Amino acid sequence: MRGRATRRSALTDTTIWPAIPYAPWHDTCAALHLYAQIVGKYRLAHSPWVNHSWHATLYVDADGLTTGLVPDGPGITVRFDLRRHRVTASCASGQSAQFPLAPMSVAQFDARFKDMIATLGGLPDYHGQPNELAHATPFAHDTAPRPWDAEAVSRFHTALTRIEPVFARFRTGFIGKVSPVHLFWGSFDLAVTRFSGRAAPPHPGGIPNLPDAITREAYSHEVSSAGFWPGGGGIEEPCFYSYAYPVPAGFAEQGVAPAAARFDQGLGEFVLPYEAVRTAADPEATLLQFLQGTFDAAARLGGWDEGLARPLGLKGRPLPNA
Repeated sequence: MRGRATRRSALTDTTIWPAIPYAPWHDTCAALHLYAQIVGKYRLAHSPWVNHSWHATLYVDADGLTTGLVPDGPGITVRFDLRRHRVTASCASGQSAQFPLAPMSVAQFDARFKDMIATLGGLPDYHGQPNELAHATPFAHDTAPRPWDAEAVSRFHTALTRIEPVFARFRTGFIGKVSPVHLFWGSFDLAVTRFSGRAAPPHPGGIPNLPDAITREAYSHEVSSAGFWPGGGGIEEPCFYSYAYPVPAGFAEQGVAPAAARFDQGLGEFVLPYEAVRTAADPEATLLQFLQGTFDAAARLGGWDEGLARPLGLKGRPLPNA
């Protein structure tokens, strides 16, 4: 009985940040990334455009990743249930459908997803090719087998449930324009972005398989953005990042805590290994230190209005007016 109780305590301990090394689940992560693009493109195709593509993102919840309500047919919500390893969809008329997440090809996922949406009275019409990837094989033609490492996926989801509340708390310390905490399926990163309120110079674009018009709209105004990658995209380990656009002079030379943080010249942004956060004595405080320090550097060097900053929000207490 003691052993069983200990196991239950470990599984339900919300202070535990799981190990999520990228290499062992690289192929499964790549598959999940492409599946998320399919679901995200469905939401994108049926939602009115919101600034900076906020209408296209996915959100972390207790079971996995969700679209929220998509205005298609009777109103449809899609969820990656990363605990039970299935894709579910429900609609406002009371119907629901699902299929399992298991080894399959991208083409098979695409076909099953379209069938599920059509069953619920939706229109599964969306752009059929990946974005922000150098090799953009159309989903329907991507027939290579893809693995599904269920244990790794569950650990990844657990990590997201630890990270999202920290990002959400950091979001409270700013009364200017600030994004939701959301997952961009193009680059497959969880992100939160603050805006100075000033227009930015036109972005040069050039992101693989992404129209420059979308990139320029996304970066139409000055930003300080932070987020989390599971790995890939130029850095082969799970990492937190923080960048500014446009990059203020001297940004790369700023000293940023904790000690494991560094400026990556290739990426053009500060990075902090997830492993350094999860093994810290206080992971939340360590991550907040990185988020706040990199934002402070971007805002100070970029001449942002100091009056936009506020203390981090507390439960049940209104933020101060000044």
